[in-house]
Amino acid sequence: MPLIEVKNLKKTFQSGEATIRAVDDVSFSVEEGEFVAITGRSGSGKSTLLYQLGLLDTPTSGEIHIGGVDVLTLESDGRTDFRLRDLGYVFQDYANLPSLTALENVMLPLLMQGYTEEEATKKATNALARVGLQDRLDNLPSQLSGGQQQRVAIARAIGHDPKILFADEPTANLDTETSETVLKAFLDLHKDGQTILMVTHEPEYAELTERIMVLADGKLVSDKKTAKH
Repeated sequence: MPLIEVKNLKKTFQSGEATIRAVDDVSFSVEEGEFVAITGRSGSGKSTLLYQLGLLDTPTSGEIHIGGVDVLTLESDGRTDFRLRDLGYVFQDYANLPSLTALENVMLPLLMQGYTEEEATKKATNALARVGLQDRLDNLPSQLSGGQQQRVAIARAIGHDPKILFADEPTANLDTETSETVLKAFLDLHKDGQTILMVTHEPEYAELTERIMVLADGKLVSDKKTAKH
């Protein structure tokens, strides 16, 4: 059974009298451990699709099954619990709290999920080590480069060992060299078996993944393995 199964997913918005089909009857599946890039022009529906899959928004119609769970039938509290337990998110904005160290930023959601301070410290330390920041545990965000801050955000997203890591334009605010460092962190996680869905408008970064899905006007117009796979 695929880890993610999407059937006839639609998300529409009203703009005056016009109906905008941001996600237009999209169906696909993702196997556990895949690294998938979602690409397309600005306004093609990439981020909207990711928000539906990550349970950050509710589609107009369709089905999403994750790990065999029909997640759209979950009540609000159940959906929140599912997000906290099974999903991780990385956005363009690093969203690190400026008064907390790297370690504390990664620990915070773990403590909110009910881990003890000892457990949260261990998990956060391991997560930061996985993205190459084991020597930056006590640094504040102001003492870190943009790439390092984004890697703190990745560590925060994987601290609880999520089934799926969602990344929305994670290199949008970074220069080329720093972007490559962040992409390497994702590739290393993928080698360890992490399932990743990443929205990107950079073709060269999409090619580093193993599969590229292309959206146009809300429709899935291409879905193929990359040359490396």
